[in-house]
Amino acid sequence: MTYKFIYFDLDDTLLDHQAAEQAGLSEVHDHFDLFDETSKEKLFDTYSEVNSDQWRLYSLAKIDRHELQRNRFEQTLEQLGLDNSRYEEVGQFYLSTYRKHWQWIDGAKEVYEKICKHYPVGILTNGFAETQQKKFEDFELNNTARHLVISEELGALKPDPRVFEHATKVTGRSASEILYVGNSFPSDVEGGNAYGWNTAWYTQNGEAEKHKQADFVFNDFRNLSNYLNI
Repeated sequence: MTYKFIYFDLDDTLLDHQAAEQAGLSEVHDHFDLFDETSKEKLFDTYSEVNSDQWRLYSLAKIDRHELQRNRFEQTLEQLGLDNSRYEEVGQFYLSTYRKHWQWIDGAKEVYEKICKHYPVGILTNGFAETQQKKFEDFELNNTARHLVISEELGALKPDPRVFEHATKVTGRSASEILYVGNSFPSDVEGGNAYGWNTAWYTQNGEAEKHKQADFVFNDFRNLSNYLNI
């Protein structure tokens, strides 16, 4: 298959969101005496569970982004048995520290830049618009990607087909000519497949049945480069 356009997911595909999240939460833990009796691991695990559920509700339009931002720290503190009235200051501090720890996934920068020389590329991402825009600027993705699509600006989140419809339309290509590189099975692989895109799944996941649903599965960006013969 000769692809005519390649889209990349951003968080945990090109950029290591999980590492930045944990580093930000580590700083939160050290900064607030609120967490003196709580281990970092407990904070990480509780926040991860709460945050994932809040993003799920947000994607289903059951809460808005302001409720998501409030709930993820208010509920984390509540579940930890801590003073949840301090959710706002904790959340604001987290965002300020999270941004300091953004970095490329190992090997992604070199392969992404190589692909940009051979294919027109774009970024298609969920996430808060202002945060994602800042990442585009910090990593100069606005200089290399022809289209930067943030689902929040469209009023829907992946895997909503409206997101893929818009992202397809702006390329001027048909869905079957697009390859989407992403890490999320439901958002990227299932969402892309459902709209007729080809998908490359970046994962450490060993579930063979899920692997069959992607056109290509890889856990090292060098393998993606080999797959595209560049």
